Amino acid sequence: MSVGIVLVSHSSKLAEGLAELAAQMAPDVTIRPAGGLSDGSIGTDYDEVVAATQRADSGDGVVLLYDLGSAQMTAELAVESLADPSTAVVADGPLVEGAIAAAVAAQSGKDRKAVAEAAAAAGLPEDLAPAEPAAGGGDEVELVLHNEVGLHARPAAVLVRALSAFDAEVTVSLGEQEADGHSVLALMSLGARQGDRIRVRARGPQAAAALDKAKELVEANFGE
Repeated sequence: MSVGIVLVSHSSKLAEGLAELAAQMAPDVTIRPAGGLSDGSIGTDYDEVVAATQRADSGDGVVLLYDLGSAQMTAELAVESLADPSTAVVADGPLVEGAIAAAVAAQSGKDRKAVAEAAAAAGLPEDLAPAEPAAGGGDEVELVLHNEVGLHARPAAVLVRALSAFDAEVTVSLGEQEADGHSVLALMSLGARQGDRIRVRARGPQAAAALDKAKELVEANFGE
């Protein structure tokens, strides 16, 4: 089981498209779109949001994200109407970036609080800023990206999920830019493409194992 995610939007197409995108990075997470009104027009449907929240809960709770102000109100009212409102939380983060970050966190087995925090953090400038270089004592490996799309959405999510299993601080750099190896958005901000040479640095009890996993994924083209 994992934390479920509900995407509340004024547009059914937006919610459905984003759910499809997020599912590519979190195949084991239940992601439910709740967009538009029942007649297909623009708006938010309280009953649909409640139903989507109930369907998304497999036992570990649900995180809801929204696009605009009134969607937030609808999401909050839906949570309040649940038999146990403590099983769901509305995350205050950007819909698109937050959904991706939340989906990857849920896929990694994070709890409801951590998934909501990942969604909220996706809206902070620091999330996209280069990470501070790791202080000495770590290991590093240089790798060449051979997969067609480089280190973009799905490959970045695959790498983050894999690295989350290790007790290690990991950074990935491309030239002078460096990003947190546990943030999908930060990795995507590097813009690493096919043929680029990246440097992966790690420190901590499982640093060597984390680097071995990163190397394995790169050499296997992230399973593409």
